[in-house]
Amino acid sequence: MKTAVGMRPFSLLSRSAGAAFLTPAGLLIGAFVIAPFFWVIYVSFTNRTLLGRTALNPEFIGLANYVSLFDAASFFTRGEFGFSLILTIQFVLLSALAGQAALGMLLAWMLQTVPKTLKSLTEMVVIAAWILPEVVIAFAWFAFLDYDNGTLNMIMEGLGLPKGDWLLSFPFWVIVVFNTWRGTAFSMMLFNSAFSSIPPSYFQAADVAGATSWQKFRDIGLPLIRGHVVTDLILITMWTFNVFTPFLLTNGGPSYRTEILPIYTYRVAFRDFEFGKGAAVGVIVMLINLVFALFYLWVTRRRARGVAA
Repeated sequence: MKTAVGMRPFSLLSRSAGAAFLTPAGLLIGAFVIAPFFWVIYVSFTNRTLLGRTALNPEFIGLANYVSLFDAASFFTRGEFGFSLILTIQFVLLSALAGQAALGMLLAWMLQTVPKTLKSLTEMVVIAAWILPEVVIAFAWFAFLDYDNGTLNMIMEGLGLPKGDWLLSFPFWVIVVFNTWRGTAFSMMLFNSAFSSIPPSYFQAADVAGATSWQKFRDIGLPLIRGHVVTDLILITMWTFNVFTPFLLTNGGPSYRTEILPIYTYRVAFRDFEFGKGAAVGVIVMLINLVFALFYLWVTRRRARGVAA
């Protein structure tokens, strides 16, 4: 490329070109991620609300919002922060760790022994379920569990069994099963790829030695995919901790029995209009997510060093 005398040639690989391409993305991130992040932190130290005097002129109240969230007198009361935090921990343990991870690994291991055609068909169905919008999935489950015209109750009646009001009688277990069903696809695909990367000769040698499927899983499969297991557990824990989709099924009820932290934050900030208190909850959730993210980065770097060594 010809250039004027005394001018440097422009290259797409130069630092100036890279800065020019990154500037629009940096401005967008600054406007829609970084600025709101610091704004939420600031609001968490005020009594800002949507209505009333503090809507236009919020007052700085220091740590009052955080103190109210951790008030020992009401910490375990339904509808309060402590109850939602404990409920969220139970939700994560049951639906993410005991549900998605365990069921995803079981399905992935079973796929290693089925014919290739059936394996490909199963993978296609799982991916299709994974990419469906969450609103569509939630509506399908609501139609499935509806008391009057739900598919499940129609099946129960056809079998001569009494109908159940699942969303009223067992709301927490409904969202646990729903989130497990929704998220198992990711774990299954990740573990399926991990198992497929193991050399077949390892399992063939185990077959010659007369090893059972459990022995092959315990002594060969699981030890060789430990890094993938840690990655899966961290990611699904973060996703489940922040999931909002159960709101579409139960609206956080009945009587706050399914009000996990994302739903609690939404209620406080956008229904009760206590922006300051809602921002304080958001800051706490961000700190918890930061711990998960730092742990994930630490594990990733440790794995990278182990591979390099």
